[in-house]
Amino acid sequence: MIRKSVFRRTAFYKGLLPSLVLGCLLGLFTHAQSVAAADVFETKHHRVKAETITDRLEHPWAVAFLPDGRFLVTERPGRLRIVSPGGELSVPISGLPDIRDSGQGGLLDVALASDFAKSSLIYFTFSEPGDGGSSTALARAVLDVKAFSISDVRILFSQQPKSSGARHFGSRIVIAPDSTLFVTTGDRGQRDMAQDPSINRSQVVRVNPDGTVPTDNPFVGVETHRPEIWSMGHRNPQGAALHPETGELWTVEHGARGGDEVNISRAGRNYGWPVISYGRHYSGFSIGEGTHKEGMEQPVYYWDPSIAPSGMAFYTADAFSAWNGNLFVGALKDRLLARLTLQGGQVVDEERLLTDLNQRIRDVRQGPDGFLYILTDANDGRLIRLSPLP
Repeated sequence: MIRKSVFRRTAFYKGLLPSLVLGCLLGLFTHAQSVAAADVFETKHHRVKAETITDRLEHPWAVAFLPDGRFLVTERPGRLRIVSPGGELSVPISGLPDIRDSGQGGLLDVALASDFAKSSLIYFTFSEPGDGGSSTALARAVLDVKAFSISDVRILFSQQPKSSGARHFGSRIVIAPDSTLFVTTGDRGQRDMAQDPSINRSQVVRVNPDGTVPTDNPFVGVETHRPEIWSMGHRNPQGAALHPETGELWTVEHGARGGDEVNISRAGRNYGWPVISYGRHYSGFSIGEGTHKEGMEQPVYYWDPSIAPSGMAFYTADAFSAWNGNLFVGALKDRLLARLTLQGGQVVDEERLLTDLNQRIRDVRQGPDGFLYILTDANDGRLIRLSPLP
């Protein structure tokens, strides 16, 4: 059964105080009180402390955890930094390739290789400039954490053809247990090309750590399809993670005006964009042929109206004991963290967290300490640690 999430919007307005001086003083006091209150959030199962590690990141997009306890963070304008547990920012990591910082593009996801402690390899996605515009590209490199540099940069995948547009890059990386890499790609704003398997639009692709195509990819040997395609018909998937029990790849993608979807991305499947959707165009007109079509997959869950989902993570630790097995999804437009309760591969409940934080949540990850970490998308973007309180 597909579950749909529908929430009403309520606007709140403050009246003007008759005294400007009194209003300013009261406003300052209220602001101070609200900031203090925002440190602790009450949820159905846990009291949660939100601790800002740093608020000096410019539109951070992704965070990974270094073995020494520091954080590796991407900033969309094209910077990669190391952040200490105390919030100190390193100089930007040198050695990155040319990156087009435009619209939704820039330096995007980052992930450590499974053998990082030995190899020092990292993977990252970015908008790669070139003839015709830019494309979502996946690269690998060797990170020197002492010299704050990367070397031996190699492009493993580059979305073809490039596009002059500046949106819908997708761009989450997931490393499978066999070391193959899944990368999400969006339609680049060209929905009329999203169902063309001879190019790279609206797909999850899968490649080997050296950029070659796994021989068991679903379309290897099919002349009409690019061999790196794993699944297709995804509008703009900005979140992806492996289910901790089944090992299947789950993704979350932006709809248009409604129709954000959580999907289980299975080999060779088509998820419908823009032929089917639970949303509507921003103009208000309907999309495609409706919500169902034979040969196209249904989402596990969808939001209408849209929350604009981005990063996602399954929670598997004990720090938040009541949340074990839950799926967390950050939201940009609705400025919240959605906690989805799963049962038998289905979403059976949703709780909306951190709404009083009032921040666009770009990424969410489970840390090695069992706490949750989020990134907020802003000029003064934050890296925030979420931990339980008694």
